[in-house]
Amino acid sequence: QVQLVESGGGLVQAGGSLRLSCSASGIIFSIYSMAWYRQAPGKQRELVARITITSNTNYADSVKGRFTISRDNAKNTVYLQMNSLKPKDTAVYYCNALRVNNGRYDYWGQGTQVTVSS
Repeated sequence: QVQLVESGGGLVQAGGSLRLSCSASGIIFSIYSMAWYRQAPGKQRELVARITITSNTNYADSVKGRFTISRDNAKNTVYLQMNSLKPKDTAVYYCNALRVNNGRYDYWGQGTQVTVSS
């Protein structure tokens, strides 16, 4: 079975930092592109950051310069370091694993709440 387990969400003051972790099992982690998405109430789910199997990264314009995605293949874990948090960052954050060659494989974590207060 495939499982993505997220941790690190919670409450934080504006300007503060959080570090999200997502631990994967049941997949060959090193051949999956990993990403963080988020969804705020009443809004569409959006891509926050992605890291490829070669560790190339891309970010949503709204978080570029504040957030950093990284991966540790030895630990089957992807991280999202979030700095200078703003109230508009408040959302449920989801971990995603994607492989598109030799079929499409797309897995999701359960989501973790991030709330940023003024």
